[in-house]
Amino acid sequence: MLNIVAAALAASVIVIPPGGAPGTTPPLDHITIEVVTVNGSGCPAGTAAVAVSPDNKAFTVTYSDFMAVVGGNADPTAWRKNCQLNLKVNVPSGFTYGIAQADYRGFGHLEPGATGMERANYYFQGMSPTAYKVHNYAGPFSDDWQATDTTELAAIVYHPCGEKRNFNINTELRVSLGTSDPKTTSFMSMDSTDTTIQTTYHFAWKTCP
Repeated sequence: MLNIVAAALAASVIVIPPGGAPGTTPPLDHITIEVVTVNGSGCPAGTAAVAVSPDNKAFTVTYSDFMAVVGGNADPTAWRKNCQLNLKVNVPSGFTYGIAQADYRGFGHLEPGATGMERANYYFQGMSPTAYKVHNYAGPFSDDWQATDTTELAAIVYHPCGEKRNFNINTELRVSLGTSDPKTTSFMSMDSTDTTIQTTYHFAWKTCP
């Protein structure tokens, strides 16, 4: 199993809409992001970090311990892993941002009869969260997986101009034994060959009135 885990690779990318749409021109001044709180079994203390790209088009969340496992000698509570990030995004005056699309990639090994699931949502503090987008997988499966969540341009939720609201990201992985042999091991992973996973969120920018 360790060899399989070592080969696991995942990355999530939220893509900016095509040229001409709101959000295609990021501000020139660099933004900063502060991690306020990190909670969840998928991101224990010290295993998640955030960095902003030099061009202000994206920020990257890096995990080092995000994998759901079931069966074999797995911990009975390891079938579900989640991570909740609360971020303070400091943007230049006159700009606001939203999220348009998310492409999630990872690695999974599901024995015949086992199932796996990835789901995620995000929201600004004090506002309604986006609906969870759920992606299901069924064994037998042992390969990279990819899932895409897309928000229509008109439905993109932007940070309210002139207000201070933290940005919250919720991600979750689940694995179920189903009818698989309980002596075998199945997992869904957001874990790369160097034990880190980079989840990149690309900003959709627009100017405030």
